[in-house]
Amino acid sequence: MLSRVFKQPVSFIAGRTGSRSFSSNGSGGSGMAMPASLLALAGASYCYYDSSRQNEALTSQVNDLQVELSGKTNSAFVFIKPHACKGKPGVVEKVVEDKFKSVGIRVTGSGEILAEEIDKKLLIDNHYGAIAKKAMELTPSQLNVPDKGKAAFEKMFGESWDTAISANKVYNAKDAAEKLGLDVDGINDKWSQLKRGENLIKFGGGFYCGKIGDIYVMNGFYMSMRAAYCNKGEKIKWYTVSWPTDSLAWESFRGDVLGSTDPSTAPKGSIRRTILDDYRKLGLNSKPNTGDNGVHASASPFEALAERCNWLDASVEGDQFGKGLLSAGVSKETIKQWSGDCQVTVDGETTEGKTMSVFDSLEDLDADTSLAKVAKISK
Repeated sequence: MLSRVFKQPVSFIAGRTGSRSFSSNGSGGSGMAMPASLLALAGASYCYYDSSRQNEALTSQVNDLQVELSGKTNSAFVFIKPHACKGKPGVVEKVVEDKFKSVGIRVTGSGEILAEEIDKKLLIDNHYGAIAKKAMELTPSQLNVPDKGKAAFEKMFGESWDTAISANKVYNAKDAAEKLGLDVDGINDKWSQLKRGENLIKFGGGFYCGKIGDIYVMNGFYMSMRAAYCNKGEKIKWYTVSWPTDSLAWESFRGDVLGSTDPSTAPKGSIRRTILDDYRKLGLNSKPNTGDNGVHASASPFEALAERCNWLDASVEGDQFGKGLLSAGVSKETIKQWSGDCQVTVDGETTEGKTMSVFDSLEDLDADTSLAKVAKISK
């Protein structure tokens, strides 16, 4: 076979130039015989090239199948918030589990996480991401305040943002509490007295600055939020749940099964509305509200993955939706970056020079739609 493949006239320089006919066994006429090692190398190269193409095609098919498989199931992370874990034993859990069962949502895992672990592993801080960082970790000079926000700050407070920074008058919530000699309840009490448009300004989503005394405090509300999860005796009850993508839209899961963030506007029969309506019967000490609304659930399949990795130490490679993302061409490094709700560009949604939250871009989308959309998001 090889003698037929290479039996073509070629020119070469070996003392003189001419047309030669090659044969693997030297019997192909009067021409010079090709060395067997060269023929073997050529054959191996051809086989390697052909094998590589076949492997690439096979890998592509496998990836497509994985994306399709991962898109068939919606999987969410849900937890009962600390305030709702203080009722009669098992009753709030029954409300949640009965509702899931009634709409065909399968509980695939459950457990508890105590305050000590939440605090030690910074689980709630990672959960709230940028909100928590602005309150607990970042110094004011590290904050990226937009020009529009700086202008509004100067108009409201009568001094520029840069001047306030230079004068060491801006603090994150944690450092502000220390400077003012306040505990968590103390700074939360001061913060709750602030009013938007007077001494409280919003720079962006989850990005607030308020004036307490002579200093400016970033995200002062977060200290109280964190304490609700980290004080001794607190805990969450968590669930991992899944259901067929074509049986229940993610938007309906959040809006109809869980209910809206404000439980008083949630549909009758939803989890949050039931906890509100029956809170006394459930043994809860306080009436649920927009913050303490009974349960949390992931806003999208992507956020669910990020939350499973945070709260349950799951791996991207071992997660069904994570496998789909990897097979769709999203690297593990990009998934980690997106999990912090970074700013991205999205083809067809963001205009030139503009970005949006990656969480917002994927919110309420089903698993299959999410996996199809990631190709449009900057990586």
